[in-house]
Amino acid sequence: MPKFRKKPVVIEATQWFKNGDHPQDACEEIIPLDETTGLVGEPFMNEGKVVRYYRRPDDSGKNICSHCQRTMHDHGWIDTLGWIDTLKGGHIVCPGDWIITSIKGEHYPCKPDIFEAIYEPA
Repeated sequence: MPKFRKKPVVIEATQWFKNGDHPQDACEEIIPLDETTGLVGEPFMNEGKVVRYYRRPDDSGKNICSHCQRTMHDHGWIDTLGWIDTLKGGHIVCPGDWIITSIKGEHYPCKPDIFEAIYEPA
């Protein structure tokens, strides 16, 4: 069987640990204000533009991830096909995963051990 070698391509990658870690996420702190009472709520960060919050209708976020053993509430989601919050069209991002930007500008996660085996600093 013929063998092939992957062409060397320089990629951009950022290691993700929490909402807002990706430089293109553009997260901002939001301070909720109740217009009726004037009370200010607890500040929070809005959702990232590349790595969104993990959420699925069939998962409360309390389930444990089989890859990293953390609750799913700690995870992110990359929507690759524009189908948000469905079983298809995206990737779960574990804390510590690398977010790779492909040569076509798409984003996808890569486990740290795989990333280390395939990539080296350019």
